[in-house]
Order: sequence, then structure tokens, then C-alpha cells
Amino acid sequence: MAVLLPSHTHSFTHLSLKSRPFWSQRSRNPFSNPNPSVHPSPTNPRNNISTALTLSLSHRTHNLCITFVSFGEAEETEAPNPNLLLRFSVSAVIVFLGFFGFGWARRPQLPLPALAATPLQEEIQDQSELRTAFEAWKSKTYALTVPLTIVALRGSLPPSWAKDFIQSQGKRLKLRLKYNANLEGIFSDLCMTSRKGYISPSSTLAADVVSVGDSWLNFAINKGIIEPIQGVEDQEWFKGLSDKWKVYLRRNSAGEIDSEGTIWAAPYRWGCMVIAYKKSKFQKHKLAPIEDWADLWRPELEGRISMVDSPREVVGAVLKYMGASYNTNNLDLQVAGGRIAVQKNLQLLGRQVRLFDSVNYLKAFGVGDVWVAVGWSTDVIPLAKRSSNVAVIVPKSGASLWADLWAIPASSRIDSNRIGGRVRGASPLIHQWIEFCLQAARALPFKQEVIPGASPAALESTQIEMPTELTKGKPRLDTNLIAGVPPTEILARCEFLEPLSDSTLSDYRWLISSMQKSGHGFIHRMQDRISMMIQNFWLKRTCINKQPKQ
Repeated sequence: MAVLLPSHTHSFTHLSLKSRPFWSQRSRNPFSNPNPSVHPSPTNPRNNISTALTLSLSHRTHNLCITFVSFGEAEETEAPNPNLLLRFSVSAVIVFLGFFGFGWARRPQLPLPALAATPLQEEIQDQSELRTAFEAWKSKTYALTVPLTIVALRGSLPPSWAKDFIQSQGKRLKLRLKYNANLEGIFSDLCMTSRKGYISPSSTLAADVVSVGDSWLNFAINKGIIEPIQGVEDQEWFKGLSDKWKVYLRRNSAGEIDSEGTIWAAPYRWGCMVIAYKKSKFQKHKLAPIEDWADLWRPELEGRISMVDSPREVVGAVLKYMGASYNTNNLDLQVAGGRIAVQKNLQLLGRQVRLFDSVNYLKAFGVGDVWVAVGWSTDVIPLAKRSSNVAVIVPKSGASLWADLWAIPASSRIDSNRIGGRVRGASPLIHQWIEFCLQAARALPFKQEVIPGASPAALESTQIEMPTELTKGKPRLDTNLIAGVPPTEILARCEFLEPLSDSTLSDYRWLISSMQKSGHGFIHRMQDRISMMIQNFWLKRTCINKQPKQ
């Protein structure tokens, strides 16, 4: 009998042929003869031996057992024919392979190897996998922490904005919000760091976004301390701005309004110049209420007025009184009577105004030293809301407009590794922050007079009266402002202050120096401001001339 057993791994582990009595049961070599004295018989074994095949197949272990049982009449002394044994062995192998193939076919089929993908298919698959991975990453708000550092003018942001923005961005936002007392301080900090060429992580120049007043915008551009906002044309917040904003904010590298220029800042709040007066004083002396700039020249108000010491606002009030524009660039050609007429009316206003001081003009008004105060709505309205005795008006002939803007400090041009990612570029959340500030929901604190000013969208939109329930229980302000916005017909006559030419700046300096008023020091302060404006202008020209040619 011959036994052929494949193992579980389908390799042969045991092979033996048993044919009594020719081989020993202990023999491992089926082709060895243990008894060399016994010679094979010449008898033809084909006539004496028949073969029976017994097959056994295990489907669980896939082990195959093949048994050859030999029957014959051969004598014990007769040796097997080697050729016959060889044929039996070959036949056994063939039969085994056949059943082995049958057993293998019954095994669970494994998937065929995929055909080699083409480069295009591999690229499409890679892109699909990357897209899937990116979508999964975006769904995890905690996957990445993105910093956003803001330096803002104190009192210019509604208290709820920071909290609402953090909630809208989730845990990935790391917001740092710092405040400065005034716009001049922010401008000074930017200039100081830029001159040193050294940026510390806490410096204003290292911030992602800073507050810049619109009257400081051209100086900031001139000094190279801010950079243009990139990609604004594709941003929803920019598309939603009115044309008036887009024209005003598009500047060239000299800071001048230019239709071919770039966008250097984004607005988040605006307001106007206003005139406040004491109602009790006017009623007691039977004076008519103030309605326009011309009322400041009334004889009964001589020495009863306080005003900011900004040259643009002081000379601008004279120009509006004379029917001209704040942005008049040629006094002799654009104003009736020329520079001499402007000078005369400016001197008359100097006798009417008791105090020119941007810091203390409201203190004099509050204690009753003066009856009229002329200043910015952000200063005047909070004071007026605390007293029912104060009325606030926007002059009928129009007033100057001011705006608080977001700008990006130009820190990337300074080689430094001390401020982390900011030196490699601004935060990717800048556009999200600007868009957040310009959303319609952000206008509510202005309408509720939580903070003075108005949303940029209100500059050219239809004015809507505030619902009574939103103002219920609050003191009623006697004003012609509607939710912080001048009436439509007056707003149409209001103007943003545009940069002046060098010749016009010289005219302003001449006008201020010609004012004769002793004891108040206002002439020196305004002369200093004019000198600074002229100095910045010439510094700008010098910087432009020193720039290498491309």
C-alpha cells in the first residue's frame, strides 16, 4: 500500500509505499531494498497485481489521503518491478494533483489583483483621497489653532463683538484683543517699531489687524507702516460695500485717492462732526436753536463756544459756512473771495471760540464755561446722553465724516523670527474678522446706541426708525440723528476728508498762523499739527525718491 499525504500547506510531508513482504515497515525510502540477498522475480507484475485506489478528502483541513492497496499472487521472495513502481508513483502524483486542484477550487476565492492603474487614474484617486481627508479635517474645529491679534481703538468696538466672533469660529481661534486710548497712539506705535526695524511679539506692528482713522490713512500709507489688503475683489464683505466706500478707500502708494489704486483698509464704524448746545441757556436767553454752521458766527455766542483743535475741522467749518467743500484744494479759485475771505472769516471764528482743544473742549462744556461744543459724534453723544439738557445736531449744510478702519501692519517686510507666523504673513482669519464686522447683525449695537457711530452699511442705505421696544426706558436724545446717522438730505452734503495737496497744506499753515488770539495757546497747537502734516508730506516724497527703481 502506498500512502501520499499533503500537509495543510499543500506540501508533501510523508510519502511511503507498502507492498508486503518486500519492504520493512520502518523504511523511509520507498525505492530502497532492505534485503540485498533477495532478488526480484522476472515475473511480470502487470499480470499479478491489481490496484485499488482509496481516496479521502477533508474539506475543512484540505488534507488529501491517497492509499494504494496492492493485491497479487506474487511470492514473498519475488522483488517488485522498478518500472512498475515508478509508474505507480507517477500515477499517484497525477491523481493527487487532480484532487488537490479540486480542493483548491472549493476554497474561498481571493480577489484578483487589480490591474495596474494609469497615471491619470492614480492622480484622480489621490485627489479624491485628499479631498476626503480635508473635509474630515474641516469638520474638526479643534484640529488647528489659528491666532488673530487685534489692536483696536478703545471704545470703538461693541462689547459683544469679540465674544460673538469667538463663538462663530469655534475652538480653533486664539483671539488676542488689545486696546489703545487714541488713534494717534496706534499710529505712533506703528511708526516707532518700523523705524527701529525690530519687532517684539507685543508690539503693535506685530498685530494682524489695527484700527486706523481715515484721516491717518494717507500718512500710514506714505510711511509704509501698513500694506494693501490682498484679494479683496473676491471677498463678500468688499462686494457688499457701497461705491462711496470703495472710491474713498482705493489709494495709490502715495496715499492719494486713485481709481487704479488698491484697497488699504476696511471700515467698521463711522460718524460725523456735530454741534451740541445747552438748551437751558438758550431758553433762558431766548436764543434760537442752532441749526447750521452760520450760527457759530452769531454775536450772542461770542466766547461761548469750545471746539476741537484739528486744522481740517476748523478751516473746514469756515469753508462750509462760505458754501465751499471741506476738500477744497485751491482757495483762490474754488472759494468766493479766495484766501483773503477765508482768512477773515477764520479770524472772526477765532473770536467766537473760547477754547480750541480736542482734549478739554467737552470739559468746558460740561461745567458750563461754554454753551456750545463742536466736535466728533463719538465724543459728544455719550456726554449728551447723560444729560437731558443737551441737544445735538448735524448742520444742515453738511459736516465732515470720519471713519474707523481696519488695516494690516506692514511687518512682513521686516526680517524677524521673533513673532512666529506673523512674519510669514497675516493671519488667515483677517477676512473672516472684517466680514464679521460688516454683517448686518453687527449694526444693532449702533442702532441701540450702545456705542456711538454707525455701521458702514448705513452710509447709503435707507434709514429706518428704531423700534420703540429697543429704546424703551432709555433717555431720549434731542437730536436730528436717526440711529446715529444724519438725515438723508443732510448726509448727502456730508464729506469724508480727502488728502490735501502740498500747496493747500501751505495755505492752511498760513491761515492758522494769521489768527490772532492770545492766552489760549490754540494757535501753537494747530500750527504744530499743520507742521506735522507738511513734514509727513515731505517725508513721503523723500521716501518715494529713495525707493530703488524697478
